[in-house]
Amino acid sequence: MISLKPYLRAAPLLIGASLMLVGCGPKEDTHPGQPVTHRRALLQETLRTFEPMGIMARGKKPYVQQTFLADAVKLQTLSTQPWVYFPPGSTYAPSRAKPAVWQQPAQFKQAQTKYIDAVAQLAAVAKTGNLDAIRPAYEAVSESCASCHKAFRGPAVL
Repeated sequence: MISLKPYLRAAPLLIGASLMLVGCGPKEDTHPGQPVTHRRALLQETLRTFEPMGIMARGKKPYVQQTFLADAVKLQTLSTQPWVYFPPGSTYAPSRAKPAVWQQPAQFKQAQTKYIDAVAQLAAVAKTGNLDAIRPAYEAVSESCASCHKAFRGPAVL
Protein backbone atom coordinates (compact mmCIF):
# COMPACT_ATOMS: atom_id res chain seq x y z
CA MET A 1 0.00 0.00 0.00
CA ILE A 2 1.24 3.51 -0.85
CA SER A 3 1.70 5.92 2.05
CA LEU A 4 0.32 9.45 1.59
CA LYS A 5 2.19 10.88 4.59
CA PRO A 6 5.06 12.42 2.56
CA TYR A 7 2.55 14.12 0.26
CA LEU A 8 0.46 15.38 3.16
CA ARG A 9 3.55 16.90 4.78
CA ALA A 10 4.52 18.66 1.57
CA ALA A 11 1.02 19.95 0.80
CA PRO A 12 1.14 23.00 3.13
CA LEU A 13 4.51 24.02 1.69
CA LEU A 14 3.25 23.74 -1.87
CA ILE A 15 0.09 25.66 -1.09
CA GLY A 16 2.09 28.39 0.67
CA ALA A 17 4.54 28.67 -2.20
CA SER A 18 1.67 28.84 -4.70
CA LEU A 19 0.00 31.63 -2.74
CA MET A 20 3.26 33.60 -2.61
CA LEU A 21 3.74 33.28 -6.36
CA VAL A 22 0.26 34.64 -7.01
CA GLY A 23 1.47 38.01 -5.71
CA CYS A 24 4.56 37.96 -7.96
CA GLY A 25 2.68 38.61 -11.20
CA PRO A 26 2.66 41.98 -12.92
CA LYS A 27 0.70 44.64 -11.09
CA GLU A 28 -2.37 46.06 -12.77
CA ASP A 29 -1.74 49.38 -14.45
CA THR A 30 -3.97 51.78 -12.53
CA HIS A 31 -2.44 54.95 -13.97
CA PRO A 32 -4.71 57.27 -15.96
CA GLY A 33 -4.92 56.05 -19.55
CA GLN A 34 -2.67 53.06 -18.75
CA PRO A 35 0.17 54.30 -20.98
CA VAL A 36 2.67 51.56 -20.11
CA THR A 37 0.08 48.84 -20.73
CA HIS A 38 -0.88 50.33 -24.10
CA ARG A 39 2.65 50.91 -25.36
CA ARG A 40 3.81 47.46 -24.26
CA ALA A 41 0.88 45.85 -26.09
CA LEU A 42 1.62 47.81 -29.27
CA LEU A 43 5.35 47.12 -29.14
CA GLN A 44 4.73 43.41 -28.52
CA GLU A 45 2.37 43.33 -31.51
CA THR A 46 5.09 45.07 -33.51
CA LEU A 47 7.56 42.37 -32.53
CA ARG A 48 5.08 39.60 -33.39
CA THR A 49 4.68 41.19 -36.82
CA PHE A 50 8.37 41.94 -37.45
CA GLU A 51 9.94 38.62 -36.41
CA PRO A 52 8.22 36.43 -39.03
CA MET A 53 9.36 38.90 -41.70
CA GLY A 54 12.95 38.43 -40.56
CA ILE A 55 12.62 34.66 -40.72
CA MET A 56 11.57 34.98 -44.36
CA ALA A 57 14.17 37.66 -45.17
CA ARG A 58 16.95 35.48 -43.77
CA GLY A 59 15.74 32.44 -45.71
CA LYS A 60 14.85 30.39 -42.63
CA LYS A 61 11.35 30.05 -44.01
CA PRO A 62 10.18 30.30 -47.62
CA TYR A 63 9.50 33.84 -48.79
CA VAL A 64 5.79 34.35 -49.49
CA GLN A 65 5.32 37.75 -51.08
CA GLN A 66 1.69 38.30 -50.01
CA THR A 67 2.38 37.31 -46.40
CA PHE A 68 5.47 39.49 -46.22
CA LEU A 69 3.63 42.41 -47.80
CA ALA A 70 0.69 42.06 -45.41
CA ASP A 71 3.10 42.08 -42.46
CA ALA A 72 4.95 45.09 -43.86
CA VAL A 73 1.69 47.03 -44.23
CA LYS A 74 0.65 46.06 -40.70
CA LEU A 75 4.08 47.07 -39.38
CA GLN A 76 3.76 50.44 -41.09
CA THR A 77 0.39 51.00 -39.40
CA LEU A 78 1.82 49.99 -36.02
CA SER A 79 4.96 52.12 -36.45
CA THR A 80 3.23 55.39 -35.58
CA GLN A 81 1.08 54.19 -32.69
CA PRO A 82 3.14 53.58 -29.53
CA TRP A 83 4.69 57.04 -29.20
CA VAL A 84 1.66 58.79 -27.68
CA TYR A 85 1.93 56.34 -24.79
CA PHE A 86 5.23 57.82 -23.55
CA PRO A 87 3.84 60.71 -21.48
CA PRO A 88 6.01 62.19 -18.73
CA GLY A 89 5.84 60.11 -15.57
CA SER A 90 5.19 56.79 -17.29
CA THR A 91 8.33 55.18 -15.96
CA TYR A 92 6.61 52.87 -13.49
CA ALA A 93 7.07 49.09 -13.64
CA PRO A 94 6.99 47.21 -15.90
CA SER A 95 8.22 50.07 -18.10
CA ARG A 96 11.72 49.65 -19.48
CA ALA A 97 11.93 53.21 -20.75
CA LYS A 98 15.06 55.03 -19.59
CA PRO A 99 14.78 58.58 -18.24
CA ALA A 100 16.50 59.67 -21.48
CA VAL A 101 13.10 59.34 -23.22
CA TRP A 102 11.98 62.48 -21.37
CA GLN A 103 15.37 64.09 -20.76
CA GLN A 104 16.24 64.03 -24.48
CA PRO A 105 12.88 64.46 -26.23
CA ALA A 106 14.40 65.71 -29.50
CA GLN A 107 16.65 62.65 -29.78
CA PHE A 108 13.76 60.34 -28.89
CA LYS A 109 11.59 61.99 -31.55
CA GLN A 110 14.45 61.63 -34.05
CA ALA A 111 14.71 57.90 -33.24
CA GLN A 112 10.95 57.54 -33.78
CA THR A 113 11.16 59.32 -37.13
CA LYS A 114 14.10 57.17 -38.22
CA TYR A 115 12.12 54.03 -37.36
CA ILE A 116 8.88 55.20 -39.01
CA ASP A 117 10.78 56.17 -42.19
CA ALA A 118 12.63 52.84 -42.27
CA VAL A 119 9.35 50.94 -41.91
CA ALA A 120 7.76 53.02 -44.69
CA GLN A 121 10.71 52.19 -46.94
CA LEU A 122 10.39 48.49 -46.09
CA ALA A 123 6.67 48.56 -46.89
CA ALA A 124 7.39 50.25 -50.23
CA VAL A 125 10.09 47.75 -51.15
CA ALA A 126 7.90 44.84 -50.03
CA LYS A 127 5.44 45.78 -52.79
CA THR A 128 8.10 44.96 -55.39
CA GLY A 129 8.51 41.39 -54.15
CA ASN A 130 12.27 41.71 -54.75
CA LEU A 131 13.82 39.84 -51.83
CA ASP A 132 17.29 41.20 -52.65
CA ALA A 133 15.94 44.74 -52.14
CA ILE A 134 13.84 43.74 -49.14
CA ARG A 135 16.74 42.38 -47.10
CA PRO A 136 18.61 45.69 -46.66
CA ALA A 137 15.33 47.52 -45.98
CA TYR A 138 14.51 44.94 -43.30
CA GLU A 139 17.98 45.39 -41.78
CA ALA A 140 17.50 49.18 -41.72
CA VAL A 141 14.35 48.71 -39.62
CA SER A 142 16.17 46.25 -37.36
CA GLU A 143 19.06 48.68 -36.90
CA SER A 144 16.70 51.55 -36.07
CA CYS A 145 15.07 49.39 -33.39
CA ALA A 146 18.43 48.41 -31.94
CA SER A 147 19.79 51.96 -31.81
CA CYS A 148 16.62 53.26 -30.13
CA HIS A 149 16.65 50.42 -27.61
CA LYS A 150 20.30 51.07 -26.83
CA ALA A 151 19.64 54.73 -26.09
CA PHE A 152 16.16 54.63 -24.59
CA ARG A 153 15.36 51.14 -23.26
CA GLY A 154 16.59 49.77 -19.97
CA PRO A 155 17.10 46.18 -18.83
CA ALA A 156 14.23 43.79 -18.32
CA VAL A 157 12.14 44.37 -15.23
CA LEU A 158 11.68 41.27 -13.11
